[in-house]
Amino acid sequence: MNENPSFKSGFVTLIGRPNVGKSTLMNRLIGQKIAITSKRPQTTRNRIQTVLTTEEGQIVFLDTPGIHKAKNKLDSYMIKVAERSMEDVDVILWLVEPTNYIGAGEQYVIEQLKKTRTPVILVINKADTVKGDAMSGFIELYKKEMEFQEIISVSALKGDHTDELVKLIFKYLPYGPAYYDEDTVTDQPMRQIAAELIREKALKLLEEEIPHGIAVTIESMKERGNICHIDATIICERESHKGIVIGKGGSMLKKIGVSARKDIEDMLEMQVNLKLWVKVRKDWRDSDTMLKNFGYNAKEIGRSE
Repeated sequence: MNENPSFKSGFVTLIGRPNVGKSTLMNRLIGQKIAITSKRPQTTRNRIQTVLTTEEGQIVFLDTPGIHKAKNKLDSYMIKVAERSMEDVDVILWLVEPTNYIGAGEQYVIEQLKKTRTPVILVINKADTVKGDAMSGFIELYKKEMEFQEIISVSALKGDHTDELVKLIFKYLPYGPAYYDEDTVTDQPMRQIAAELIREKALKLLEEEIPHGIAVTIESMKERGNICHIDATIICERESHKGIVIGKGGSMLKKIGVSARKDIEDMLEMQVNLKLWVKVRKDWRDSDTMLKNFGYNAKEIGRSE
């Protein structure tokens, strides 16, 4: 453990509406891809914990699912994960997009934030899309809603002002020893990250062809010599979706596998032999048993409204 008396450490949660760039920002801050990203909303389903260690201190980031209206039990689970992540942390980063209008979704988040005593830093993402001095108007709009400890605009995609954001976070962290050794980047098991990387490639390659209802399970992951052999299954909700995921002559499944294998090899720093299968599990997003089997804790899921 670090015994430097000026060393700071603490937990920081990233919250916000779906698709505002939370995963992209977290990957940027730690300098490594851990959370998957997609143009589709609600890509992150579980709370993902990553670690940034510098000479000044250690930040443990919690990336959460986007806060949105529940349509099924999986949605309800994701919302609870996001809301619970605001408890027992040292700093909350609220990510928003640059906008002239604060919608109902943002208003809901504001009401949740007003209940907490935890320091809140408003992060206006996608600053690279803003022209002229328009950003000052967006900042004033949010200032009228509640008082923030800090407000900063960044571009998670390009890395603009992310170093300044890290400095602001340290400003509000308590002094204390590191929670993890300096080489730790995430507490996520490699199996889970591999499954998420496969799901990311499926989402990107399938685009709008099938709904969000796919999951990925790792059936086996074994190292033999200098090769990691992975057997994985892509779960979908409809028989018609299965055909789309596989593609003509298995072409789509092969594309997903080739793309995912490259990222997994980069992560594991070794050669990977990846085999993919596709199975149908009808309406799995509304089944407590299947949600638990696919890695979502059913105890935290309430009935969707």
